[in-house]
Amino acid sequence: MTREQAKERISKLRREIDHHRYLYHVLDRQELSDAALDSLKHELFKLEEQFPELVTPDSPTQRVAGAVQKEFRKVRHPSRMFSMEDVFTPEEFGDWHARIAKLLGQPSFEMFCMVKLDGLAISLVYEDGVLKTAATRGDGVYGEDVTANVKTIEAVPLSLRQPTGGEMRAALEVGPPEEVQPRAKLSSFLSSLKGEVEIRGEVYMSKRAFAELNREQKKRGEEVFANPRNAAAGAIRQLDPKITASRKLDFFAWDLVTRVGQGTHTAEWELLRLLGFRTNPNSGAAESIADVAAFWKRMLAHREKLDYWVDGTVIRVADNAAFEQLGVVGKAPRGMIAWKFPAEEATTVVEDVQWFVGRTGALTPVAVVKPTWIGGTTVTHASLHNLDEIRRLDLKIGDTVILYKAGDIIPKVKKALTRLRPKNAREIHEPKKCPVCGSPVSRRPGEVALVCSNRRCYAQETERIIHTAVAFDIIGLGPKNIERFLNEGLIRTPADIFWLKEGDIAALERFGELSAKKIVEEINRKKSVPLERFIIALGIRHVGEETARDLALNFRSLEKFRRAKEEELLAIRDIGEVVAKAIGEFLSDTASQKLINDFLNAGVRVLPAQPAAGLPLADRNFVLTGTLRAMERDEAKRQIRERGGDVSESVSKKTSYVVVGEKPGSKADKAQKLGVKIIGEKEFLAMLRR
Repeated sequence: MTREQAKERISKLRREIDHHRYLYHVLDRQELSDAALDSLKHELFKLEEQFPELVTPDSPTQRVAGAVQKEFRKVRHPSRMFSMEDVFTPEEFGDWHARIAKLLGQPSFEMFCMVKLDGLAISLVYEDGVLKTAATRGDGVYGEDVTANVKTIEAVPLSLRQPTGGEMRAALEVGPPEEVQPRAKLSSFLSSLKGEVEIRGEVYMSKRAFAELNREQKKRGEEVFANPRNAAAGAIRQLDPKITASRKLDFFAWDLVTRVGQGTHTAEWELLRLLGFRTNPNSGAAESIADVAAFWKRMLAHREKLDYWVDGTVIRVADNAAFEQLGVVGKAPRGMIAWKFPAEEATTVVEDVQWFVGRTGALTPVAVVKPTWIGGTTVTHASLHNLDEIRRLDLKIGDTVILYKAGDIIPKVKKALTRLRPKNAREIHEPKKCPVCGSPVSRRPGEVALVCSNRRCYAQETERIIHTAVAFDIIGLGPKNIERFLNEGLIRTPADIFWLKEGDIAALERFGELSAKKIVEEINRKKSVPLERFIIALGIRHVGEETARDLALNFRSLEKFRRAKEEELLAIRDIGEVVAKAIGEFLSDTASQKLINDFLNAGVRVLPAQPAAGLPLADRNFVLTGTLRAMERDEAKRQIRERGGDVSESVSKKTSYVVVGEKPGSKADKAQKLGVKIIGEKEFLAMLRR
């Protein structure tokens, strides 16, 4: 066979294989047997093997290809991946609908309903019709590049499908006749598939695949997975795509993020199918609250019959222009809501209560319960929060209890069924000593939690080191490895991570030279860390990601932060007396300052927080006044800072722009007096989009 003949045959084989992938995964039809389709794939593989220069990234043979990866690189999403606000009752959904109706200035509006899968959100970016990258949600701005693994999922097209002429004409007929410009844009896109297109969806594991995976795990004597979401997430984060392929993952597309001329999400749903994506059939348009409620009830009754787990429904404003106009509140689009199903409940028996020690020394009681199945997960432990909660529940060991899950991963004890209490039920006593190190425990003034008094407690040290590894994002240094290194005497403090040597790790049983080399290389790569991540790594009480970011943006450098006084901390937005006191106590503690020095002496380089020169709003200072329609003020501030700008509360000659919303205050008047440029919300939003 000549090269030209091979090229023609390869092209035909790819089209045929992709056509049958579309029939099977999108249209739920099978015209070829698995054996016949495998035969076509085998022929294609052999031809590409003979003519390797004809292999392209979107060939069906490239689903499981390439070497084992060393790590997952971070990629920036084309647009931020938001989470969703949850509601749990008809009243809460009605409140959301009323708010949206008021903002849109119309009593009713079309909505689109879909089931909420318990899976893993993925962003797919196609360039000129070919899959370029697939990334996890991550922090919403940056995710992990998992392209090689996602390519193993048959339901994800490696290239966008070219719609037929009849399909294009049908797609263009959707929408009001006056929408000439969007139609022209859509026609141009469907004809060429040119440009960058982002599609989002859910990677999940079916109930059947999950049961099969756990059967295989048991056969090999390995630990079974607790739930399909964890199994799917673990499969996507495998460094070897062949392992991902063996896990039989699936995919539903639910959002065409790039605006290619589609007017509504209803039209978008059909457009996704035309492009080769599988969309969930349990979806559709709704005109009223009653329609949505009927859909929610139908899915609640039907969910056990589905071959995948769902935990609610998602409702969004169908009109895309209105959806974008509504903007974002906090970390969620205002025009979309998740109406969750009622908390799943089950009864079980409390067999014991264990006290766990966290990195700050706080003791948390956890009920050990007789294994029971809730929401697709086998539950063996349940949260009890603290001793006050145990007293409120009137709980004893041996009690039959109701467990529930309501949007939380960890089940909670809802109620003790005291009338079923056995005669030998035992009281739950407040521990006088730490269950790990035996040191005395006490309560901090004004707090409920019991605290271990020994900062060198093994449990605290372990949790602090685990927390540090997570904050520095050190891949491969998980809890099991950390506990092993602690037990072997290789580490004792968080900073000791950065002194680990290849030879010391390789000398341990079950660790070879290659794995030791990978761990140390990863640690060395992560020695340079942004100030906000370093602040998180310090493990200061009450300081989470948002507070760490505020601290970094205010103090800019580690040296300034470590010398911060309580009055300076109180002047920072969203930092109150309790948090300021906790930070002040930490920084005034000699052991804390030694910890910072230990990190620096181990080679950690803390990068100062400053606007990146290349970002669009670098060196620009904004003041916001009045109410913005498109987003909450905190979200506007976050977006400014994300683009390199800064936000102040008062107007000065250093202010670049004063953004004026509805009902502005005196800041606008002061801006006029000082000659500071005033811009409206429309101009501000355009600035953010650049």
